Amino acid sequence: MSKWIRQIHRWVAIAFTLTVIANFVALAVRKAQPPAWVTYSPLLPLGLLLFTGLYLFVLPYTTKWRRPPDTDRMSSAD
Repeated sequence: MSKWIRQIHRWVAIAFTLTVIANFVALAVRKAQPPAWVTYSPLLPLGLLLFTGLYLFVLPYTTKWRRPPDTDRMSSAD
């Protein structure tokens, strides 16, 4: 599952970058304020990036927490 989340995170990052670029182009081309949907279009990919990024950040800690302690390391310390 984390492989899919990683892939989704990468593609959403590309979509976010493109929407931000489109936003700057719309600001540069138009003398007036661009429509609200252009201004707010990066927010959906940004929200998805937040959740997938938090999941990927917490993933190593949760797998370490679920794994039982390594008994070989403890016995070699004696």
